[in-house]
Amino acid sequence: MKPLLIALIFIFLVFRVPVKADEGMWLPYMIDDKLYEEMHRMGLNLTPEEIFSFTEASIKDAIVSFGGFCTGEMISDQGLVLTNHHCGYGRIQSHSSVDNDLLTHGFWAMSREEELPNEGLFVRFLVQVEDVTDEIRAVLSDEMTEEERNEAIREKSAELVGAATEETHYSANVRSMFAGNYFHLFIYETYTDVRLVGAPPNAIGAFGGDTDNWEWPRHTGDFALFRVYTAPDGSPADYDPDNIPLRPRHHLPISNRGVQENDFAMVLGYSGRTERYLTSFGIDYRLEHMYPIRIDIRREKLDIIEAAMAADDEIRIKYASKHSGIANYWKNFIGMSESLQRLNVADSKRELEAEFEAWATANPDREAVYGSVMDDFRAVYEGLREFHSHNYVFVEAMITGPDVVRVANAFRNLDELLQDAVDEEEIATQAQRLMGITDRLYRNYDAGVDELLWAAMFRMYYESIPLDMLPGIFDIIEERFGNNFDAYARLVYASSIFADPGRLTAFLEQPEAGVLDNDPVFNAVVSLYDTYSALNEDISAYNTKLQRAERYFLRGLSEMKPDALFYPDANSTMRFTYGSVNGYQPFDAVYYDYQTTLTGVMEKEDPDHHEFVVPEKLKQLYQNRDFGKYAYDNNMVVNFITNNDITGGNSGSPVINADGHLIGVVFDANWEGMSGDILFEHDLQKSISVDARYMLFVIDKFAGAGHLIEEMTIID
Repeated sequence: MKPLLIALIFIFLVFRVPVKADEGMWLPYMIDDKLYEEMHRMGLNLTPEEIFSFTEASIKDAIVSFGGFCTGEMISDQGLVLTNHHCGYGRIQSHSSVDNDLLTHGFWAMSREEELPNEGLFVRFLVQVEDVTDEIRAVLSDEMTEEERNEAIREKSAELVGAATEETHYSANVRSMFAGNYFHLFIYETYTDVRLVGAPPNAIGAFGGDTDNWEWPRHTGDFALFRVYTAPDGSPADYDPDNIPLRPRHHLPISNRGVQENDFAMVLGYSGRTERYLTSFGIDYRLEHMYPIRIDIRREKLDIIEAAMAADDEIRIKYASKHSGIANYWKNFIGMSESLQRLNVADSKRELEAEFEAWATANPDREAVYGSVMDDFRAVYEGLREFHSHNYVFVEAMITGPDVVRVANAFRNLDELLQDAVDEEEIATQAQRLMGITDRLYRNYDAGVDELLWAAMFRMYYESIPLDMLPGIFDIIEERFGNNFDAYARLVYASSIFADPGRLTAFLEQPEAGVLDNDPVFNAVVSLYDTYSALNEDISAYNTKLQRAERYFLRGLSEMKPDALFYPDANSTMRFTYGSVNGYQPFDAVYYDYQTTLTGVMEKEDPDHHEFVVPEKLKQLYQNRDFGKYAYDNNMVVNFITNNDITGGNSGSPVINADGHLIGVVFDANWEGMSGDILFEHDLQKSISVDARYMLFVIDKFAGAGHLIEEMTIID
């Protein structure tokens, strides 16, 4: 590849470093002197180059994007990757069956030959970064409309990506910072042969389930092990029995020394998304139009799925990953809503906005640029209210509702080809492509559960959206079924080819014109998506206006407060955050310690509640105090908390001590700090991690997989 030099004209010259150690998801290639001095004062013993370097091996080289949705870290020189159990949950589930239930019993490969391949799973290493702000600004002008600006950015980004990856096996993307005021090019190396090595049973890896999710104290061994393989020459390659374990540039040593209160703690990972500059208008809109409807629809889906899972083990395994995904953000939305209201976050935003508006209108030059920004925000959210949460309802009830909706929508191109009936080769090609898609989508499908979801989601759609915005399919439901959604669902699943994978496969083997046009699922899906597209044309005008308002708001804030504390929102690029191990006081007269132990697991045990079952072997190890060298004060530490600033995507991120050793793995955040994606609460927001000693104990003493311990670098 062509060498790329990072432009070290720090954006922190405009958006400055905060003095609060626990806040901020920082770009690790921009560790400036002030940031480093603060970390050093708190105990850091590493140089900035040991944390992040493009020329020498550094901690950066041990951190991977795991599947594009979590973080992982290399913990051996033989390609071993550590991440969360919940990050690997879908893969663990995919290898499970009623006769071989890895979710319930766990899995440990006792040899390389037993490690399980995972089609579609990848890990991605960051190779290089380039500040391309000047290159992109060169093709922009203030006279452009937002549409013209976005198109210019897309074209220039594609050009930059092409130049950076030409004649290489790398991939790249351009990400904006500060709402489109700055731009960076990220270059990655991706490995696609990633095999499952070890996972504790649900009773350890998901102990506490939905009840304890987003809560502290926690007692969950939320970790799993995978291994990355390469071609014999070390290059990325798809699965092949002849592939060899990856030799990473760096792997993290694992500390068996434990943590103490006030210890330095650093987290590196692929932080998903924060919205720290969301306005009070946006918060009010979400509290009114986003959180309530998404909470209600997800609860309805969970009730249906949970009842089916409890009644049938095959369905329990099929829907385990889907249920986990729905439940996770169902509770997150509840916590966000409660926290935003409890902490009066919108009011704190309003104070800043009033100051901004007064500053913008106090000077004619500033007013010409920034005078309309707050009015634009007001107009955007007033306009979006007219759509009565339609897109949130559509996403929750339809796109992530019945499986057949997503399947049928993928068939729209095939339907057009069949109607034209002019290119049989293209029809055959499209049918073959859809065969692969449907095979994946139906792997965890049950027609009975899907029918119940269809009836419930159509009913909730009907009850949530004004009549004049409902798709035309609802006229048919009223005319033919009198809005009896159960009766409608029975007819749909009795007659649609999409309700039966066998019938759908037979159609794809010999596709005929007219079949799709007469199918009740396909007709409903066309009606739904056509309405969604039409409404989005109107909604897009508000989104475009919002995009411009956000960009000018952040630009104006940097001018209004040149010495204030700003940093870029997380956007799924590598970030680091630093802080310390400590407890907190969530309520008056209540204090939470910084760590939990195996004693708490035993105290929570409830054999009649599936979320609080404790494996018999774990109880025996506890009763015998058989903790090996991983014990602390004759007990076993399970979880600990720090004040590191994290968000979605940080799941699986390593917690690293002052010497660069792994002390834990992030897996959750606390309930009291749930507003953190929008406003960081210094006294309340905590990151919850699995203690490294508990992971080693489970691998060694519980699973008997000491061969995995042997390939790690353990610091005793």
